[in-house]
Amino acid sequence: MNKPLSMLPLNLGLMAASPQTGAQEDGYRLPPAALQAIVDAPRAPALSLSPQRDLVAVVQTPPLPGIAEVAQPELKLAGLRINPRTCSSSRFSFGTDLSLMEIATRKEIRLRGLPRNLRLSDLAWSPDQRHLAFTHMAFNGERGGVELWLVDIAERKASKLSAQPLSAVLTRGFNWLPDSSGLLVHWRPAGIGKPPVSSGIPSGPIQQDSEPGGVRQLRTYQDLLKNEDDARLFEYYVTVQMVLLDLHGKARPIGAPDQFSRTSVAPGGEYLLAQSITRPYSYIVPASSFGERVDVRDLDGELLHTVATLPLEEGLPPGNDAVSDGVRHVSWRADAPASLVWTEAQDGGDPARAVPDGIRDLVYLHAAPFAEPPLVLARLTMRYAGIAWGREDVALINERWHKTRDYKQWMIAPGHLSTPPELIYAGSYEDRYSSPGSPVMRADATGFPRLLIGPGTTILLDGAGATPEGDRPFIDRLSLTTRQKERLFQSEAPYFENVAAVLNDDGTLLLTTRESPTERPNYYLRDLTRPSGEQLRALTDYPHPTPQLKDVHKEQIRYPRNDGVELTATLMLPPGYDPARDGRLPLLMWAYPQEFKSANAASQTTGSPYRFNSVSYWGPAAFLAMGYAVLDNPSFPIVGSGEDEPNDSYLPQLVADAEAAVDEVVRRGVADRERIAIGGHSYGAFMTGNLLAHTRLFRAGIARSGAYNRTLTPFGFQSEERQFWEAQAVYQAMSPFNNADKIKDAMLLIHGEQDSNSGTFPLQSERMFQAIKGLGGTARLVMLPNESHAYRARESILHMLYETNAWLDKYVKNATMIVSPLPE
Repeated sequence: MNKPLSMLPLNLGLMAASPQTGAQEDGYRLPPAALQAIVDAPRAPALSLSPQRDLVAVVQTPPLPGIAEVAQPELKLAGLRINPRTCSSSRFSFGTDLSLMEIATRKEIRLRGLPRNLRLSDLAWSPDQRHLAFTHMAFNGERGGVELWLVDIAERKASKLSAQPLSAVLTRGFNWLPDSSGLLVHWRPAGIGKPPVSSGIPSGPIQQDSEPGGVRQLRTYQDLLKNEDDARLFEYYVTVQMVLLDLHGKARPIGAPDQFSRTSVAPGGEYLLAQSITRPYSYIVPASSFGERVDVRDLDGELLHTVATLPLEEGLPPGNDAVSDGVRHVSWRADAPASLVWTEAQDGGDPARAVPDGIRDLVYLHAAPFAEPPLVLARLTMRYAGIAWGREDVALINERWHKTRDYKQWMIAPGHLSTPPELIYAGSYEDRYSSPGSPVMRADATGFPRLLIGPGTTILLDGAGATPEGDRPFIDRLSLTTRQKERLFQSEAPYFENVAAVLNDDGTLLLTTRESPTERPNYYLRDLTRPSGEQLRALTDYPHPTPQLKDVHKEQIRYPRNDGVELTATLMLPPGYDPARDGRLPLLMWAYPQEFKSANAASQTTGSPYRFNSVSYWGPAAFLAMGYAVLDNPSFPIVGSGEDEPNDSYLPQLVADAEAAVDEVVRRGVADRERIAIGGHSYGAFMTGNLLAHTRLFRAGIARSGAYNRTLTPFGFQSEERQFWEAQAVYQAMSPFNNADKIKDAMLLIHGEQDSNSGTFPLQSERMFQAIKGLGGTARLVMLPNESHAYRARESILHMLYETNAWLDKYVKNATMIVSPLPE
């Protein structure tokens, strides 16, 4: 959902300003009308299925917010972005209308009493489906708040439940009680007063210490605390009062206010799990790494049991398989009244440390009243990756190891711990062709998700169905006793049909989304008990959002890399394109590299030729409207087999990926070598910088929100787990900043001025631009005010398209012949 539109007057000057002109240009610009129409295309509503699976809540998705909305006050504290007016996350998106729909009849149910100018941010059904709770962002001039509202389903009426605003900084601020009698909410504490104000006079120097100890990897975070004034302000905004609120709005406070980061009531409704942030804080890691106290309380707030006191954690041991030392992932067992489950590393969280018995993680189970020691639920040789709870004799527990991409799933009996675990699946999680799918879960009577278990201890598996011909989503029935599988459903050409929900216990009634290249996704009811030609019934009929581009040609293509790795891409051509008449087109290629541990996995087909030809303002497809051919999401695998790390050969593999893609579109006759651009966002922008530095395949590059100097991310990036000091040659070679002198083609850099993403500091684009400019290259830097890693304001999106279109027109569509020599 996006925030409602709130426009500022746009600068309507449409003069053909040179895209290289410098900093004197001001004001937002509009792209051509064909691109504006894509930005303003209608959006489909969001649907939320009810617990009994016979109703859906329909939330209308508004147009993009205006810059006035995006530019609201924002505090940046401990890695959080906070709107001080509402005491909530400042990056919420909103719905502007709420209604219900009966699945059986398609009947729309309008609701009375909704707030005027609805700004719905979160909603949740009560477990018994009698009510629907939602939060509304209310604004009154300079003041605002997060209001909690309640819909009575039988009365079809909404009303405000609490006059006291919620705190939604660390959580959404509310959760249903398991018996549906009310909600556990986080109030802004009454009487907390005004936020602390700094005097502006330092009380002393800011001091940090580092003591001898184990090597830690410290990612590059943004928006961190800078001093004690920041710490007090952070404390003010994350302090909440837990309250039990009944369905009539009667409130009962639970204990005293505290810095609660997570609270949940046990399925039996008697106990409360509370996690609260503790001092000391840190200036080098965000709030997610601060110390926590994990307690069990009763519903009066009385402390009953301390599960763990977790220290501040300033970094982990090296490696992507590193985890915290001590208790982690504490939660309630979903199929028991009050049992806690958590895991603890047996190697200190360090994947390089040998463990004599091969056990990396222990998973513990601890039942109320927590007087006896916890029991070992599972012993894992890899890292714990979650549990799907079912019943006393059936649960599925997962483990995985990033270094090797290994994955295992076990069946355990949580109520009979002497029963040995049974292996259900073992393989590589990057092997999409062999993926068995994920178990289908269903909320039980208390609202907790549990395995949907059928007769004979069968479960349902929902999978993407990756094949060499593309994805074909499926539903399987698996017997956990015999291991026999039965395929109940699989998407068939010429459509792409994906299961949104299973509506009955035996998996024969499905809610699906169905689409084709010319038909946008719509919801359908599929009854597998009926004859094949009578199974489908449409629930929605959303029109094509961009009918002017309905006849876009899309094709999923495969082609080889020079080392035999098979690559996949989506080739898109403008409506009405005639090769004989139109010849070769200028082409925009948009990619994002991905690391693999095997060439076989890297060669697997991704996507589907039967997906809707969606034309979004965010990706490259928008430029079909301007007469460009588009190669979307071409495979750019970086493979490191065996002991080799993928990035040890990043550059030659990246260049080989690009050469293969260029050769293929030229071979097909849709593009010529002199008019191809490369682009990408984030790691795709990093890729763009490297391809411009190390090839002359592209006449221009579009690099959005990227990082270009890897010495500024010295403790790893993407899947690279080695520190800079372990792999200096790799970091240096991979940094396009170090090769800015080799960039001979035009590079457009766009970046959100308030980017909060780890590693992609705005400084990265600023320094890259300065390097190219100082070396006499062709570049342009566009910093978008008030935007983060992704851009939200309508004005920002339109200006992004304006800049991109002007750059492509000048340096690609109307390009002259390349005369510079190829780099050495």
